[in-house]
Formats: sequence, C-alpha cells, structure tokens
Amino acid sequence: MTSVQDDVARGTGASEATVAEAKDAPRARRRRALVLAAVFVCAACGLVYELALVALGSYLLGNTITQASVVLALMVFAMGLGSLAAKPLTRHAAASFAVVELVLALVGGTSVLILYAAFAWWSLYQPLLVVLALAIGLLIGAEIPLLMTLLQRIRRQEASSAVADLFAADYVGALIGGLAFPFVLLPWLGLLEGTLVVGAVNAVAGAAVTLWLFRSEVRRRVRALLGVALAAVLAALLVLAVTASAFEATARQRIFRDPVVVAERSDYQEIVVTRSLRGGDTRLFLNGDLQFSSLDEYRYHEALVHPAMAGAHARVLVLGGGDGLAARELLRYDDVESVTLVDLDPAVVSLARRDPTFRDLNDDAFADPRLTVVNADAFGWLRANDEQFDVVVADMPDADDVPTAKLYSVETYGLVRRALAPGGRVVVQAGSPYFAREAYWTTAASLRTAGLSPTAYHVDVPSFGDWGFFLATAGSAPELRMAPDAPRTRFVDDGVLAAAQVFPKDRGVLDLTPSTLLDPVILERQGTWRGY
Repeated sequence: MTSVQDDVARGTGASEATVAEAKDAPRARRRRALVLAAVFVCAACGLVYELALVALGSYLLGNTITQASVVLALMVFAMGLGSLAAKPLTRHAAASFAVVELVLALVGGTSVLILYAAFAWWSLYQPLLVVLALAIGLLIGAEIPLLMTLLQRIRRQEASSAVADLFAADYVGALIGGLAFPFVLLPWLGLLEGTLVVGAVNAVAGAAVTLWLFRSEVRRRVRALLGVALAAVLAALLVLAVTASAFEATARQRIFRDPVVVAERSDYQEIVVTRSLRGGDTRLFLNGDLQFSSLDEYRYHEALVHPAMAGAHARVLVLGGGDGLAARELLRYDDVESVTLVDLDPAVVSLARRDPTFRDLNDDAFADPRLTVVNADAFGWLRANDEQFDVVVADMPDADDVPTAKLYSVETYGLVRRALAPGGRVVVQAGSPYFAREAYWTTAASLRTAGLSPTAYHVDVPSFGDWGFFLATAGSAPELRMAPDAPRTRFVDDGVLAAAQVFPKDRGVLDLTPSTLLDPVILERQGTWRGY
C-alpha cells in the first residue's frame, strides 16, 4: 500500500480526492507513456515527410543544398505559425489532435506523389513544393500545443517537466525517423511507397490517442466521424500504395520523349534508358540528366579520348564512364596495356555489361582483360591510391550538386595531377561553353590553380549542343592533335581539333575564381551556375 493509503487505513483523514489520485497513478503513468509514444511516432513521421521532399527535389532538380534549405526553412517557419494557430483548438484538444494527424497523414503521405505528378504533367513543381512544405509545417507545429494540453489533462505537472518529457520524445522520434529514411524506407520501399506507408502509420498513431486514450472526452458522434475519417485515409493511402508502381511508370514516361525500356533506382541515382520506337536512338539518363544518345555519342567520346592519346598511353585511368563508351575508344589502341575505370555506381556498370544495346555500343569493352573496374568515389579513390597513369580521362557527371561539384574542384585536380606520370595528360569534360560559359571557364581556373596547364576546345554534339573539354598537362599547355597511331575515327581528326580551339568572341576566355571543396560551383539544371 502507498503511504497515503496507509494514512487512510489508520484513519488519519486523508481526503478522498488524494486517495483516488493515488489509486489512479499507475493508470495515469501508462496513459502518459502511451501519449509520449504517439509523440515519438508522429515526430518520426514528420521528419520523414521533410526528408522525402528534400530527396525528391534533389532527384528531379539537383542541388540538394537549395532543396534542403527551402524545405526546412519553410517548414520551421510554418511550424511556428501552426503552434500559434493551435491555441483555440486546445479547448477540444483530443478531437483536434486526431483531425490534425489525419490531415497530416494524408498531406504528408501523398506529398511525393503530388509533387511528382506536378513535375511530370503540370510544370508546377516549385509552387506546389512551397504549398506542401508550409502545409506540413503548419500541421506539425499544431501538434505540440495539443499534445501538451493532453498530457496535462492526464496529470498536472510543472511546465518545465512537461516540456522536457514532450520534447525528449519528439527529438528521439525525429532521430529514428531520420535514420529510418535512408537505411530502411528508401532501400526497402522506395520514396513513393515509403511516404505512403509512413502516412498510414501517422494516421493510426494520431487517431489512437483520441479514439482510445481520450475516448471519454469525445462525444460518441465525433468518435464515429473520426473513425470513418481514419478508415477513409487508410483506404486512400492503401489504394495509392498499390497503384504507386503504375503511377510512377506513367509519370516517368511522361517526362521522357521516347519509351522507357529500363528504369531502376540504385543506391546513388535513378537510372533510365529510353529507346525510340524505331530503335535507332537509345539514351541513358541519370537522375534525369542525359548522359548520351546512341545517335551521336561517338562525337563526344572521340573528342574526349583521342586528343589525350597523343603521347604515352600505356596506362590509362578513367574517372566515371560507367557506360564503357570512353573505354571503348581507349581499348581501340593496341598499345594500351591497362585501363582502370573508377565509377561510383555498380548498377550503371552492370547495365553496360549485360544490356545487349549497351554491349553493342561499347564494343563489349568490359569483356576486354585490359579493363579493370573499381566501384568507388573518384575523389576518395584518388586520395587512397598512389598509382600513376600516362592518361587520365575525367568523364564525370555534370556538377549539379555538391557531391558532384567536388569532382571539379581544385582539390580533385590536385589529386589528378599527382596521379599523372611524367609527361602525362588529363582530359576533362567541362560542360557547354555556350550555355554555361562561366561554368566552363571556372573549370579552367580550377585546373590552373591545381598546377595544370589547360588547352580549351569544344565540338558540336547535337544531343547536347556545343560541348567543351580541357586537355591539360603539368607542363606547358598541350598541343591539340591526334596520335600518330590513332585508330580510324568517325568524327574527330586533326582538322576538327584545329577548328575546335576557335571560340566566338562572346564565348571567349573568362578570368574566374576556381571551384574548391569549401566553395564549390554548382551547375543548376536550368543552365545557370551559382557558387555557394
């Protein structure tokens, strides 16, 4: 027996209210624990919604920094507004909390689907992103005042103690949600299905607080309506989850001009291959960025590879190039002894190894015993290896995000310079000097800062437009020419290379600040460059 109950048994006159409170204490503790568990689950779900919006933006638009900044800033701002807006709702805290959570589950759970549809069909991605981020933030912000009221109704306690309990559960839930998103939801369910499932969990956890723990405070009719609303939300999320794959395939096809024949998401990116109805044009897209068209890729890869081979080229390093097309050009030289290809994503290499169209395009380069593939980040691999090469071919993706921007930094080119054998050459694909002029010449500044002397040149690749490269050495700027033993080419020759060094007056050299790890220059997919 408790001390209060002992006093009552001895007739000491403890009040009936105190005795009742003492008897109810275990039940109150259980109820508080369950409410805090609901706080934990709802916080985890809320953070998943935030991360899902950031991830989708980075997939579709690139530039994770901008996407994260916009989403988080809008949500945190809206959370403050939501907390203020929830004040009048505290008079009916239990019912209001259930309504808030059901709406949040529906809006947050379907947010990725809505935004993907807006991107694919309506070109309204950015406006809807702002609306959804504000809406989710408002609803998340409304949770705290309502939950605080419910906790105090179970058992009165000091405000500081109640706030500590509430925020402890909230922050731990956010931790779990943040870890579950990349390590559980994305690999097991995917972005679209994962957010729908989280929405269902959110709806059940939120409604359970009202329909179970606080049912005595809500009128029967209201409970019935909330039950129907919960069933409707769960049914809607279930239907959308079942049809998610079909929706994604339809939306993806809407984005691309030609039929999609391969679509998969690796640990690093979305891989899409399209093929024209007549079969003459196969295109590879990584995160929506065109990597090559089979109609004219030879122009790009010949211009990239052959100028670098006008010198010693027994040992060659390729950074990127997981499609095997640059390796194809390199392996056409009989005196190439080894090619080391370092590409981050094994899924791209696997596709290039097994797909008949890819194997035909790359001349089955991956079956050549001279080619060694290493699946690793190029920057990390260069740091960890002291090997030297006669030629380094940097065939890396455009710098449209911080992780890829580092591949075009002074630090990366310093590592490339260390990897060059005496007299070695490095060639870098550097984007378009016509459409992204500042980006192109920033690469030249970065190469020079790293101790390399670049020679600029550009060619026309119809799928890309005007496209530029830099050939560089650790000595003086190299002469742009074909190797004496160069194999027969379809496009590049000495005449083309001579013309490739001529730039229009309005696209001439710019004296710009180099890109570094701490101050990267990022290429926006809209074609503008911005430094951060």
